[in-house]
Amino acid sequence: MAEEWPERKPRFCTISGLPVARVYRPHDLEGFSYVGHLGDPGEYPFTRGIHPTMYRGRLWTMRQFAGFGTAEQSNARYRYLLEQGQTGLSVAFHLPTIMGYDSDHPRAEGEVGRLGVAVDSLADMEILFAGIPLDRVTTSMTINAPAAILLAMYLVVAEKQGASWDRISGTIQNDILKEYIAQKSWIFPPEPSLRIISDIFAFCSECVPRWNTISISGYHIREAGATAVQELAFTLADGITYVQAGIEAGLDVDSFAPRLSFFFNCHNDFFEEIAKFRAARRMWARIMRETFRARNPRSWWLRFHTQTAGCSLTAQQPECNIVRTAFQALAAVLGGTQSLHTNSMDEAWALPSEDAVRIALRTQQIIAEETGVCSTVDPLGGSYYVEHLTNLMEQHAQEYLTTIERMGGMVAAIKAGYPQREIAEAAYQFQRRVERGEYVIVGVNRYRIEEEIRIPLLKVDPEVEKQQIERLRSVRRTRDGREVVRCLRALERAARGSANLMYPILDCVRAYATVGEMVDVLRQVFGEYHEEVIY
Repeated sequence: MAEEWPERKPRFCTISGLPVARVYRPHDLEGFSYVGHLGDPGEYPFTRGIHPTMYRGRLWTMRQFAGFGTAEQSNARYRYLLEQGQTGLSVAFHLPTIMGYDSDHPRAEGEVGRLGVAVDSLADMEILFAGIPLDRVTTSMTINAPAAILLAMYLVVAEKQGASWDRISGTIQNDILKEYIAQKSWIFPPEPSLRIISDIFAFCSECVPRWNTISISGYHIREAGATAVQELAFTLADGITYVQAGIEAGLDVDSFAPRLSFFFNCHNDFFEEIAKFRAARRMWARIMRETFRARNPRSWWLRFHTQTAGCSLTAQQPECNIVRTAFQALAAVLGGTQSLHTNSMDEAWALPSEDAVRIALRTQQIIAEETGVCSTVDPLGGSYYVEHLTNLMEQHAQEYLTTIERMGGMVAAIKAGYPQREIAEAAYQFQRRVERGEYVIVGVNRYRIEEEIRIPLLKVDPEVEKQQIERLRSVRRTRDGREVVRCLRALERAARGSANLMYPILDCVRAYATVGEMVDVLRQVFGEYHEEVIY
C-alpha cells in the first residue's frame, strides 16, 4: 500500500481558481503537437514568441509610466528616467484630459496634475517633450476617448521638431471598449467611438506607418477584479471587435492589423501569468489567420506591453512590493513581453517618488543583465505544467469568446452588462478567499506587523492648478481666435459627415484649440455614453 503524504491544503489552485495537480506528466498533454501547439519561436502559432531570437536579439522596451503636475515637471521626470537607462517613454495624463475637460472646467477642480500630467493644448505638449527628439524615442500614451486629439498633438510637436512622421513610433492606448467594461473613463457612445478608432487606423496606415494605433488593454480589466482567464478572453474579444470595425470601414485587414498591439497585467501567480501570455499569442494568431483571413504574418502577431499588477500592491509593508514587482516582471519576461513597466513600491500610497521609480527600473535591468533568463528563447517551453496550463487557459478563454459571439459581439455583451457582471463576481469571490485566509497576502492577512510608514511620498503642490490655468488662459489670449473657430467648425462638419476626423483635428491642434473645445464639438455631434445600472 502506497504511503500517504499529507499536503498543506485540501485543494491547490491558481489565483484565478484553475486547479493545480501535485505533479504533471506526459499524459496531461495527451494529443499535444509540437508543430500545432508550439512551433519554433518566430513561427506560427507563435506560442513561444513572435521573434526567432527574442531577447538574444533585442531586449524588451523598458517603459516606465510617468506623468504628474505640469508639463515641465513631467518633462524633468522623463529626462531623469532616460538618463537612468529607460528605453521608451510612457505618458500618464491627468483625469480632466482623460475625460475631455480643460483644466479650468468646474469638473477639473482639485484634479489638475494630481494623477498625471495636465495637457490642455499644443502648448503643454510642446513643453512636455522639450529637448526630447521624437524621432529617436518611442512613446506610449495612455489615453482613450480623446486619443485622436493627443496623437495629433504629438505629431504636430514632431512636425515642429522637423521630424518626419514616417520616422515616428509609439502607441496610443485608444481602447474604448475596456473603458465601458472596467475603467469607466468614456465620453462618447460605442458606435461613434469605433468610428474614431477606425479613422485613426486609416490615417496612421497612410501617414504614420510605424505607429501602434491601439493598445488593446486587459490591464484595467484585471485591475477591476477579473481573473487571468477573463482578462485574456475579454481582451481578445475587444480586439476582434476592433478588427471587425476596421474591415467594416472599408480597410484591408493587412493594412492595419500589423500595427495593433496589446497591453496585459502581470499578477502574482507566476506560472498562470506566463501561460496567459503564451495562450494569448496562440489564440490571436489563429483568430487573425483563420477568422479574418489575414495574409501578412505580421498581422498574426500579438505584440504586447506588460505592467505589473497595481492591484497587488499593498499599503502595508510597502517594501514587499519591490519583491512582488520583481517576480511579476520576471513572469512577463518569461512570457515573452515586448515592453514592460514595473510598478514602484510606493504606488499604493501616491504617485511614485524618484527613488522608488529608479528601483522599479533597476528591477528590469537586473532581470535583463544578471539573471540569464534572456540567454535562450522560451526556456519554459515543453514544461508539462506550463503547457497544460497554457492549454487550460486557452480552453476557458475560448468558452467566453463563444458566449460573447452568441450574444452578438462585444458591444452587445457590454450593453447587456455581461463582462461587467462576470468581473464583479470574480472580484467578490477573490475577496472572500482573502478574508477566509485561503489566499495569503503577506502583510495584510498574514505576517502583519505594527508599523509606521516612513517612505518619502511624492506630493503635488496645489499651486500646480493655478499655474496650469494661467497657462491655458494665456494660450487663449494669444492664439488666433478666428482660426480656432474656423477649425472647430470644420471638425463639426467632418463629424456630422463621413470624412476622416484626424485631418480636421490636426488643424485644430495647430491653431491651439484646447482638448476641451475639441471634445465639446464632438460631444454635440456624438452625444455622451450613459451606462445602464447593472445588478
